[in-house]
Amino acid sequence: MRREPVIDSSADLPAAGGRHAPALDAPPDRSDAPACADCLARTWLIARLAGSIEIARHQRRRLREILALPNEQLIAGLGGVRASRISDELERLDIDALRDAVDRAGLDAICRHDPAYPARLTDLTDAPAVLFVAGGVERLVEMAGGALESGSRAVAVVGTRRASPDGLEVATSLGRGLAAAGVTVVSGMALGVDSAAHAGALVTGGRTIAVLAGGADVPYPPTKARLYERIVEHGCVVAELPPGFVARRWCFPARNRIIAALAHATVVVEAARRSGSLITAEIATDLGRDVGAVPGPVTTWRSAGANALLHDGATVIRHASDALDLAVGIDCHEPPALHLPPRLRELLTEVSNGRDTLAALTHTPSEVHATLAGLTELELLGHLRRVAGGRYVVIPP
Repeated sequence: MRREPVIDSSADLPAAGGRHAPALDAPPDRSDAPACADCLARTWLIARLAGSIEIARHQRRRLREILALPNEQLIAGLGGVRASRISDELERLDIDALRDAVDRAGLDAICRHDPAYPARLTDLTDAPAVLFVAGGVERLVEMAGGALESGSRAVAVVGTRRASPDGLEVATSLGRGLAAAGVTVVSGMALGVDSAAHAGALVTGGRTIAVLAGGADVPYPPTKARLYERIVEHGCVVAELPPGFVARRWCFPARNRIIAALAHATVVVEAARRSGSLITAEIATDLGRDVGAVPGPVTTWRSAGANALLHDGATVIRHASDALDLAVGIDCHEPPALHLPPRLRELLTEVSNGRDTLAALTHTPSEVHATLAGLTELELLGHLRRVAGGRYVVIPP
């Protein structure tokens, strides 16, 4: 995997002397570059001021109001004694160097003037100037739509990093069921619920988008590098900050607004009472998107946030069918099991009817191998789970 030098607020950034951008209201020249110069310069500026944004957050300033400020006000408000210097750097910024860095990282860059830019993001008052994409713009358009909103329906599945085994199973099942029905699964690739949702979508070969807080070329967390590679292979990874950027704390709530905006609905699986997942749900509500939550025991902290959402009117999500109802409408979808080959569908039906052991499912020794292979395949696809005593139980779709 190609890795570029780290870019953060203290890193060496492209030197002065580059060519300047057209006006922000001018469409980009697609024959020249996929993202216009002013929008690329905006991403450079956000990265340049990353440390100051972190300080402003500690001072209780509202992050989304900061990210919505025009360049001049952003520099004046956060630049301090460096404001004049930063303005001069921005004026003389080498845009070609920025584009070269994107190319070297193996990313695409699309700005808010680009027809491929997801229309749902424009509902944000602080919409990212640029999306950096690993996996290809064409795939992003297929999954998230462009200016004409031509992509598939999308559901965000989010939750705690410290998920319970049940929470991980539910998130995986949701990802699998949604993707099997042709719905794009959006999440943040974090440990726990997020990664489980992505993994569930990938089991079916379905669509999934990971939104990262740092550069789109930097797997985060690093332990999920293999999952990152699989998402890039079958879906896409997007970020609003330049390649190589290492995320600061404010970048995670900033990332959450993109997750909420890309999706038609947001589902919270497990979340503490104060959780980034609740930020995502709050933004989704503000944008007029549907919000659902998976109920959990009132005695555990992992369910406090999701249960609070349900108390406030969120839709109860018990399984993927409920999430599909939320995203595409009641009875407008097929159960995920209908996408199975007939032999596996019949075997799944037998298990659900009580024939839940290999012995109960076979009559002759010659049937054992094929039946065991089918059970294993259903287990790998997330439809079954093997429990004590050699029994199989059906995982709700």
